[in-house]
Amino acid sequence: MTNQLSTPIENKNQLVQYFIDGIKEYNNLRIGVEHEKFLFNKNNLKRIDYNQIKKIFELLEDRGWELQYEKDKIIGLKRKNQKITTEPGFQYELSGSPFKNIHLVCSENNHHFNELQEVLKSTSITTSSIAYDPFNKLVDIPKSPKERYKIMTSEMPKGGRLSLDMMYKTAGIQINYDYVSEDDFEKKFKIGNYLAPLTIALFANSPFNESKLSNFLSYRGKVWQETNRAGIIPITFEKINFEKYVECAINYPILFTQKNKKYYNPNGQTFNDFLNGNLSFLKGEKPTIKDFENHLSTIFTEVRLKQVIEFRSLDTCDFSCICNGPSFFTGLIYGSLDETYEIIKNWKKEDVMDSYLNAPKQGLNTMLKGKKLIDWAKIFLDLSKKGLKKRNQLNQSGKNETIYLRHIDEIIKNKKSRAEMLIEKFNKKKDLNFLVNHEENISYSGF
Repeated sequence: MTNQLSTPIENKNQLVQYFIDGIKEYNNLRIGVEHEKFLFNKNNLKRIDYNQIKKIFELLEDRGWELQYEKDKIIGLKRKNQKITTEPGFQYELSGSPFKNIHLVCSENNHHFNELQEVLKSTSITTSSIAYDPFNKLVDIPKSPKERYKIMTSEMPKGGRLSLDMMYKTAGIQINYDYVSEDDFEKKFKIGNYLAPLTIALFANSPFNESKLSNFLSYRGKVWQETNRAGIIPITFEKINFEKYVECAINYPILFTQKNKKYYNPNGQTFNDFLNGNLSFLKGEKPTIKDFENHLSTIFTEVRLKQVIEFRSLDTCDFSCICNGPSFFTGLIYGSLDETYEIIKNWKKEDVMDSYLNAPKQGLNTMLKGKKLIDWAKIFLDLSKKGLKKRNQLNQSGKNETIYLRHIDEIIKNKKSRAEMLIEKFNKKKDLNFLVNHEENISYSGF
């Protein structure tokens, strides 16, 4: 596999084949969840810096994690199929193992949360799983030493006014799903994109900015809409296949290139230029699959294709409600795919995009196809429950994955997203200290 990753690409068919190679068997479908959260200093709620994250990583090393380096800097951890990394502003991310059901996803996250809490007891650091840093100004946030982030910090604002807010002040949940064919990919990809407005509204958890109300329920959602290389990818609304995705992806400008452990700054040339050996700074050199994978990771759209389909529209949530989003979409994607696709397949681009742009502010009151998103939430929640029951994945107590949908049930019953509950609490308390170290007061049990 290493040789394949480092072999120069000769034609686009190899890139199409890369996605074909991602096809899985029905009995081998997995769910992978990536979860970001903020780490703050307890005494002043400032974000932690490199020396502090380094200390956390070294404490976790004693628990079986292997340190990962870039040059002489510790940049993450690895343990079996798990990874811990940090985003540009040291947002802390667990990239979990791929599992066959939500029970195992939740068990992994519960174990990791407890492990992190134990480690933090010996520090002056606290956590918050809010999706947009509610306390700090952008200028005050410490920066990661990763080379790629230095390049991105310079380049990203050129194509979106809130790109640096995305990099340094947001935290999300990403769900990775497998596909069993090209047609199956198309259905799942469209569902993820067409339901992006509902995802933003239903999982809204970022209503604050600099210790005040932002006038958005998902300010993270708003930020990502004004981020370079983000949004809903236009080909979503066309007949889509692997070849079309490749064509779209290679026409994005290169954000950075790494060769022989050296990073090269972009100059506006595209990955297609790279394929043709026309990158001015690499003198005719052609890309490898590893270069293509790096390029795919710099496309920041709401749904993204690698050798899995990544759903990326969810605001982060704390560890007791993290499994609600993954269980909701698992029911739709792995349990009720055809029924879900049948509902959305004829939705028009203008309807989806209007709803998408309005959802961060209007939340579940946003209109889509003549219905409020809260009404669509009821429809798709019923389909999700049906799909999870059909999957019949049971835990040790004999319960299926629908047990993780309680948070969504509460939202629909009370007609209030998590963000709206946080706003109510803020209006009573008049400060935001409750967002750190007291998450149990505003969450729903899901384990």
